[in-house]
Amino acid sequence: MVRIRGLRKAFGEHVVLDGIDFDVLPQQVVVVIGPSGSGKSTFLRCCNGLEVPQGGSVEICGRTLVQDGQMLPEKALNALREEVGMVFQSFNLFPHLSVLDNVTLGPRKLHGLGRKDADALAHDLLKKVGLGHKADAMPGSLSGGQKQRVAIARALAMRPKVMLFDEPTSALDPELVGEVLQVMKMLAAEGMTMMVVTHEMGFAKEVADVVVVMDGGGIIEAGDPQTIFSNPTKERTRSFLQAVLTKQ
Repeated sequence: MVRIRGLRKAFGEHVVLDGIDFDVLPQQVVVVIGPSGSGKSTFLRCCNGLEVPQGGSVEICGRTLVQDGQMLPEKALNALREEVGMVFQSFNLFPHLSVLDNVTLGPRKLHGLGRKDADALAHDLLKKVGLGHKADAMPGSLSGGQKQRVAIARALAMRPKVMLFDEPTSALDPELVGEVLQVMKMLAAEGMTMMVVTHEMGFAKEVADVVVVMDGGGIIEAGDPQTIFSNPTKERTRSFLQAVLTKQ
């Protein structure tokens, strides 16, 4: 589903990604962990064209998104993005629209879905994320966890083939984290292909098929959760996990 080769990204003189190679298979859940500033979010954002790398290539859903700094034309890029859902740290809901209208906006405007069908789809997805009773609510009345679950429903409304999550729980109060992770676990169990940047080590242990450890703009190791958490091969991984797990 995702094929990355030689990915390189720099901001001025600061190299953020330094020659990354990686593949994501269909229905795989890949969790990306590592210290702050290691390039995790930039890596994810390069996978849907929000950041343009200077070198390397990204193929997603069978199409080349970027090759050696050349992006798809805007029309083709927007079409590809419809197949790649993304959920951010900040929920990015439209505050002047109801929950229902936030979820239906994409299918109506981009897929040409009629109001009745779009509403039916949105109600089904809101029930799926446990918010069927909040369809008429405004975003300002929701908790952070509820807003993030609406954001997930909105992304799912576009019927994506791949879901990208950029630290989706980092802006939430601790007691609200679980409700968002539960929805993500449900999606993983249903076979959604997912790439997740997170500091939630429990989620990585329980749900990931592959855990990717990044540091200094590169992947220092990748493997199944059992190997990464119980027997990492790199000292940097061991020191990072010791620091993070001690805090948690």
